Amino acid sequence: MEVRNCRGCGKIFNYMSGPPLCPTCSAAMDKKFEGVKEYVYDHPGVGIQDVSEEMEVSIPQIKQWIREERLSFAEDSMIGLECEGCGVTIKTGRFCKECKDKLAKGLTDLYPQEKPVQQPKETNDGNKMRFLKNGIRKEL
Repeated sequence: MEVRNCRGCGKIFNYMSGPPLCPTCSAAMDKKFEGVKEYVYDHPGVGIQDVSEEMEVSIPQIKQWIREERLSFAEDSMIGLECEGCGVTIKTGRFCKECKDKLAKGLTDLYPQEKPVQQPKETNDGNKMRFLKNGIRKEL
């Protein structure tokens, strides 16, 4: 555990993880997020500038929530970000579906694939019947 200054108010607090905000500022940011989420839901065609002005939240903060996939917008919305992989416009996250699939395939290719265990073949000596009589094996 380390001690840091809050990015929001400047107070000293015990930092655990996540954004460097004290519990008070973190709760206030969560409340702003909920307000922005409701506003976007109620106004599906709104632009990011309008959201920022109406909800008094900075544009970089809204973009961060979009990148974190906490906010997503309708397909017909004016808001869009560029995929960090190929530059195509996306509505939420950091990468488009194609780039996510490429990254996932690249990661799975790093590890050797386990080969399926093959069952030993059963030998078929024909359709002979076998039995033991007095300890002597006989074939018919």
